[in-house]
Amino acid sequence: MPASKLLIDQLETRARRGRDGYYLNAEAWYGGDIDKLWLKTEIEGEYGRKAEQAEFQALWSHAIDPWFNLQAGARFDARPDTRGHLVLGVEGLAPYWIEVDAAAFLSDKGDVTARVEVEHDMRLTQKLILQPRVELDFAAQDIPRQQIGSGLSSAELGLRLRYQIVPQFAPYVGVNYERAFGDTRRFRTQDGESPGGWQFVAGLRTWF
Repeated sequence: MPASKLLIDQLETRARRGRDGYYLNAEAWYGGDIDKLWLKTEIEGEYGRKAEQAEFQALWSHAIDPWFNLQAGARFDARPDTRGHLVLGVEGLAPYWIEVDAAAFLSDKGDVTARVEVEHDMRLTQKLILQPRVELDFAAQDIPRQQIGSGLSSAELGLRLRYQIVPQFAPYVGVNYERAFGDTRRFRTQDGESPGGWQFVAGLRTWF
């Protein structure tokens, strides 16, 4: 029988040097064991201003084995500028219960980028969970309009400690470190922006 799930993986506030910000990472799926419709969104910005980044994905997901899914579809960016992408990626569970989400994107401007996200839930007690998380972003060419340089453009490392009051409701606190590299760092510096730094985060993870 078809099933469905809505997961708000990260709904958080970020305290950092300068203006504090917010971040939302959520996904939903509907379907059977083999094929599913998968929706994803990421929204990030600073309080009192328009979102810096806002993207939405609609994907067809097909199970290629018990642990991994092949995903293909479309991505739409509303910020920093309007742009569409084709998406091809894999998502699943690697050995030692490591969650992996990797995708390549081809934009309607001909730009090629990629993203790899890896996270792992380490259960300290029945209710206390420590989650390390890594995100790496790559680009095949410079995209000055989006402050993206070729190669490894940015990396984000996070460590979150959440308390699972019930399985569907878990507040958390943690730290996040972001760093831009190469031309991405140069583009941000030229625009008067920080190339990265530490952030204190507090938020909520919930699912339905």
